[in-house]
Amino acid sequence: MSEGKRHRDLTPLRMCRGLMCLLVLLSTAFMMLVYFGFLGAVMLRLFSIYYSRKTTSFFFGAWLALWPFLFEKINRTKVVFSGETVPARERVLLIANHRTEVDWMYLWDLALRKGCQGYIKYILKSSLMKLPVFGWGFHILEFISVERKWEVDESTMRQMLSTFKDPQDALWLALFPEGTDYT
Repeated sequence: MSEGKRHRDLTPLRMCRGLMCLLVLLSTAFMMLVYFGFLGAVMLRLFSIYYSRKTTSFFFGAWLALWPFLFEKINRTKVVFSGETVPARERVLLIANHRTEVDWMYLWDLALRKGCQGYIKYILKSSLMKLPVFGWGFHILEFISVERKWEVDESTMRQMLSTFKDPQDALWLALFPEGTDYT
């Protein structure tokens, strides 16, 4: 790599590895959502919010563990975290820049390294909650949707966050205050 170059060239092999990773993530996401999302988020929720969250977090965490493996090992990408130390097994508010389409996925790496990969929740724009399949997943995983207007969002955020009063409910809340560079 030359001195001024920031990225490696996109070779056919790198493109194939990237597409393979994407295919694995999307197909397994669909299977996890259809088969295990319903069990954890709907069936168990009728009896216990605590066990519903534990089950959903377990399956979500198992799926999220694929990302670091695929991205770092298969696609040979080096991930470096900087900033304040994030405590393991504590409630955390993660505030990060949102400069690309996939930077939110890097937080999965951080959560995995801290043993909290199933507990990460995102605050995201409400239009994403309407996406086919993924929107349903965002609801099951208890992501918080916002309209980007505090008058509207305050009550939604208070209501969603009030369900996490039990200290046993682990919570890593991720927020990208600047949104993306294209919306």
